[in-house]
Amino acid sequence: MAERADDPRPPRDDAALARRAQILATEHWGLLAARGTAQSEVLTRITIFLTLVSAGLVTIGLLGQATRFDGPFQAAMLGILGFLALIGWMTQLRVLHVAEEDFMYVIAMNRLRGAYADLDPGVERYFLASIADDERGAERTYSFLRVRGDWAVVGGSSMMLIILVEACVVGTLAGGVAVAAGAAVPWAIALGVPVALAWAAAAARHGYVLYRASIDGHRPLRTSAPPPVQEPPLA
Repeated sequence: MAERADDPRPPRDDAALARRAQILATEHWGLLAARGTAQSEVLTRITIFLTLVSAGLVTIGLLGQATRFDGPFQAAMLGILGFLALIGWMTQLRVLHVAEEDFMYVIAMNRLRGAYADLDPGVERYFLASIADDERGAERTYSFLRVRGDWAVVGGSSMMLIILVEACVVGTLAGGVAVAAGAAVPWAIALGVPVALAWAAAAARHGYVLYRASIDGHRPLRTSAPPPVQEPPLA
């Protein structure tokens, strides 16, 4: 009898079992390669952006010394900061998308790991990563030995690094525009700081929306077991 494509049970004959295991392993290696390529590409773009920011700030400083912060300095400063803000926005967008893609790859590999456990239930005890392709399963795969807090994960991420750097660039650009329009430096600072904070908050919110959209649109095949209930200490 032909097997249905959605049948979770492993095939009974050895040839079909080996064929399914080979297909799953090929898909697993493909996902690993795609995940590694995406991470490598986004780290290169982050490095390029940070290098451009460093070079741009040095250039602004040298131009300020050469022009005594007069004449063409303001136009050159705004041009450099505008260019850095544009490149930073492009980098930030790519980092957010790669973070979403990385989560997608982890979910997919969790599902394949669950398929391995279906083929040979005895191997499940050797997996530290989760075999459940739900949100809790992805969290376990990201951190095998302990549960990390959401703030620790987000705060230490490349996404947050780029958001903060880009927010500083955008805030500096806003302050530079204010100075070019004739505002005093304290007023420029009073404008630049809220703009930077608003940019960081909006970008972080965008990242969260992308994450929730990925979770809400996914239908897992296997869900994680609920965490064990902690017994209250004896008095």
